This record gives sequence, C-alpha cells and structure tokens, in this order.
Amino acid sequence: MCGIVALLSKNTSDVFVQREAVEAVCERMKLRGPDAQSIWQGEGVTLGHRRLSILDLDARSNQPLVSADGRFVIVFNGEIYNFRELRKELAADGVRFRTTSDTEVLLALFAAEGEAMLPRLRGMFAFAIWDTLRCELFVARDPYGIKPLYYAPTTNGGLLIASQVKALHASGLVSRECEPAGLAGFYIWGSVPEPWTLYRGVRALPPGHFMRIHGGHIDASPICWHDIRQHWRGKELQLSTGELQDKVQQAVMDSVRVHLVADVPVSVFLSGGIDSAVMAGIASGLGAKVEGITIGFDEFSGQNDDEVPLAAVIAEHYGLPHVVRRVSCTEFTQDVPRIIDAMDQPTIDGVNTWFASKAAAERGYKVVLSGMGGDELFCGYPSFKMIPRMSKLGRAITAIPGSRSMLHAPFTSFANIRSQPKLAGVPAFMGSLEGMYFLQRCLFLPEELPLLMGNEMAREGLARLGGAPPSMSPAKARSGLAAVGLLESTHYLQNQLLRDSDWASMGHSLELRTPFVDAALLRILGQHVSAFANGAGKSMLAKSPLKPIPDFIINRPKTGFSLPMAKWLTEATNQEIPFLVDHPLLKAGSHWARRWAVTVIKETSLWGR
Repeated sequence: MCGIVALLSKNTSDVFVQREAVEAVCERMKLRGPDAQSIWQGEGVTLGHRRLSILDLDARSNQPLVSADGRFVIVFNGEIYNFRELRKELAADGVRFRTTSDTEVLLALFAAEGEAMLPRLRGMFAFAIWDTLRCELFVARDPYGIKPLYYAPTTNGGLLIASQVKALHASGLVSRECEPAGLAGFYIWGSVPEPWTLYRGVRALPPGHFMRIHGGHIDASPICWHDIRQHWRGKELQLSTGELQDKVQQAVMDSVRVHLVADVPVSVFLSGGIDSAVMAGIASGLGAKVEGITIGFDEFSGQNDDEVPLAAVIAEHYGLPHVVRRVSCTEFTQDVPRIIDAMDQPTIDGVNTWFASKAAAERGYKVVLSGMGGDELFCGYPSFKMIPRMSKLGRAITAIPGSRSMLHAPFTSFANIRSQPKLAGVPAFMGSLEGMYFLQRCLFLPEELPLLMGNEMAREGLARLGGAPPSMSPAKARSGLAAVGLLESTHYLQNQLLRDSDWASMGHSLELRTPFVDAALLRILGQHVSAFANGAGKSMLAKSPLKPIPDFIINRPKTGFSLPMAKWLTEATNQEIPFLVDHPLLKAGSHWARRWAVTVIKETSLWGR
C-alpha cells in the first residue's frame, strides 16, 4: 500500500516549485509508505510516490516506475492480485520484465492495451500513468473504490491528484474553502459521501471510473468502466442449494487465495464472528501461516460484545497462533490526537480498525486480512429482512391521503420521549425502500442541519447533494433484498467502511485486504442474492472452509466489531480530550456518535487554517 501524487502545471519552467509542492504532499503521506520516497519530473508534470513494500521488496520496484521504452511513467497504490497470470501472458507476447512487482505488470499491460486492460485487473487500486508522447495523464480507480484518489485544481492553474485530501492541502496549492455538500453529507451520514469532500473543488474519483487529463485540464467527466450496481440489477440465477454451496465455497476460497499473495507475512483480524473466522479457516486450509489478531476491552468482559473468548476458540479450531491486544479508555484518550490526524476526512467510525491495525503493526505485520464486506454480499445485516418489510408497510400507509401530516406530531413527540431524534423522520421517509434505508443509516436528519451549519449553508448543501433522501438515487434492483445489498455496498461500505479502513490501517503503515470486497467474487455470486436471504448466505459462507466453522459460532447473535465508545466519551474529561464538543442537539440520551461527529468535524476541517 502506498501514497501517490501527480501535479500537472501549465508553467513548465517552475520545476523547483512543483517539486517542492510534491515533496510536501509526499511528506504528509509518509505513513502510507515509510519504505521509500521518489519523485519524477517531466514537461508539465511531477509525480511522487511513497512506498510500503509488499511485493518485490527490492529498490528496483520503487516508484515512479518508468516503462522500458521510456514512454510511460506510473505511480500506483494498491495490489493487483492476478498480476502473475497477466505477467505470463505479456511475457508470452515478448514483454521482458526487470522486476517481479505487480506495478511493472500494470504498466506493461497499459502500454499494450490502454484503458481496455481495466476489466482484466483483479485487485484494489488507484493509479496514475503519464504518457510522455501524448503529454496525457490517465488515472483510474478499482470497482469498489477500496483505494482512495482525490483531485483538485491548483491556485496556479494546474491540477493536483493524491491519495489523501489532507495531502492535497499540504501542497499549499489547493483552496480550503468549505464545500456545503460535503459538510451536509457528513452530518447526515456520519461520513462524507463521494464524490464530495469537505472542500470546494476537491473531488474523489468515483469507484470504477477513469479519466484523462491534458495540460492540467480534465478532458471530460470521469468515465465509468465498472458499475458494481449492475450485479444487483441483472437476472437472478437459480441453482440448487447444493450447487450454490459449492459455488460459494469455490469462489470464496479463490478470493482468499489471491488475497494472500505477498512477499511479507500476513495476519488476520479475528473477531468472534463468521466473516473473520472464514478468513482464518480458509487461509489455514490453504497452508498459509497467518496469525489471528483480536482486540478486547475490559468494559465488555462477560458480555455478548466480548469477542475475545470466541476468537480464541476459532483460533484453536484452526490451529492458528492468536494474539489478544487489550485497549483501555486511557489508551483511547491518548491516541485521539493521532486518530484525528490520520482521519483524512471526518467520520464517526474507524476507531475500531485503528486499534486493530495498531495491534497488527506492533507485531511487525505489513498485511492483514479483514472480513469486511461479508454482510453486504451474503445478506448478513438485519436490514436485509427489516427494510423491505418496513418499506412495504410504509408505502401502504403513505397511500392513505393525509397520513404523513397526521403522523408528524406523534412521531416527533415519540422521538423526544425516547431520545431518538431519527424517529421524527419516519413520516417523511417511510414511503420508499431508499427512505427506510436512509432512516436506518443516517446520523442527523436534514431538518437538523441548520442548527449544525447555519440556514444558508444547510440549504445550499442539501441542494448540491441532491437526491431524495439526500445524496441517494433509486436503487433499481431486481428485488427488495437485492436493493438493500446495493445500498449497503454503495453507501455504507464504500463511503464509510472502506474509507475508514484505509486511513486507520495506513495510519500504522499497514495494508488491509478485503477478500469479500472483490469485484470478481461479486460477479460470480451477485446473481444469487435471493438465495442468501434469512441467514442462508451466512450459513453457506460459514461452510466454505474445508474445516467448517463450529455451529455455535454460526448461531450466536450478531454483534459487530464494536467499541465501548459511549462509555469512553462519557468518562473522558476535558483534560484528556479538550476538544470534545457539546451542542444544543446533543440532549441527554443522544447516541454517542452524534457527539463524536461534531467533535471530529471541528478537528479535521482545515477551514481558515
């Protein structure tokens, strides 16, 4: 895993200023790549790279990497898991390689096929390739958006691209003016919905998109080369239970196998749930020497949320070495400044991954497998059952004339009594599946935004976000179940879980891999979503290892990868976390995430600094 930067400038004579800016960006991303830093300059372009060496550890694979003929130069963040197969094809066509890295394979494949090579890549990636002949920069991002990539116009008329928003600003060339849509989106969702950021002019390249840039100008809007939503919209394929079980096992085992490709040791985040247990079980069955890493909290001891005892059972079941790293409130308060600094954009999540990544890094690991994405693909969240049912009921109620207005006062009163502000939004949003999903995942309601960001900015932010509910478009899936899978994957997974995993793991120079978040796996299994309903999907997943997971692990109530954040934020003093914020909307009994949100937005934003 790495950090990349590309600066395009019209002023080709000011090479020293350009290099200085790129060096500042690279320095801000040093934890993404502590092993090497290099810069390459051409006419009107400067490329920079920070390297975390995972494949071909030799300095010969440092980037920016120049093609053998000198035409193309690449900076690449991520992993191409099928690079060895692609390398064999290219070698058969006469391509000669100087390294054993996936970066050189990616560069050679682009030289041979251009953008047509994108669907052939299996992995997580964000990269930029400079064509010295055409003076053109080509940038692309993986289908799920596992690896981030941001771009912004510079104050001197050029364009800057980097792996982090904060790194863009470290250049001194990018405006820090607030983007109302990004701010409104954060308060509504608890994370900034892409392609927005907190800053005007700074955008994320959308997942599964590419674009070309000439002379500091984007030729056209980003072009979609892979839309994962199609896999919940196509025709549902029917297989027998036995046939589907075999298909799940083969596809999942293959995904874990390719995600183990590395020239350094690999660890596994091990909780007490099915997803991480499958990672551990398959990796063990494939003969990989992995270590299970679990974080525990004294606050959860003896409770259902305590993952430690079950994680220990799973590790023993698969014969894995197992490490338990305990985290206290004191350590949390001590780490808060580092957490905020690493948090590239504000979010209410990611602290759990921060401490798990810290534990892995302390053990000397550079790579870890995570079970993230299993619930989205195999219908593991309660939302898969609840939202289609509740939206059907909601549509029936809203079909009654005047029902919304009649329900407004009772739900508002109920929300105040229960200290659950989102209940007040039920009449407005219960008429659609998207509305019910929004109510489940949102943090603040749109009508609360004026108290958080002012009337005018709230109005502008909601208008720029668009959508009803905000920043949402109709799911248009083949069924209610498929619609929930689509929404969970393109909202919660993409905007929250994946982005949080990136900054939290990179804050410890750790590469986090997600075998369940794999476009190749989705292509195979996405057409069978209906068969995963009512727990069938997670049951099939649990049977994927050659040595199945014990039944009591499969049948235990779902808990999630949680932290005692409510207790920590209540116990933390102003001396320990001096910037914890209070707000009129944070009434007694409010969810801790609302307080954490107004705190992190204050500390992560760069307006006026």
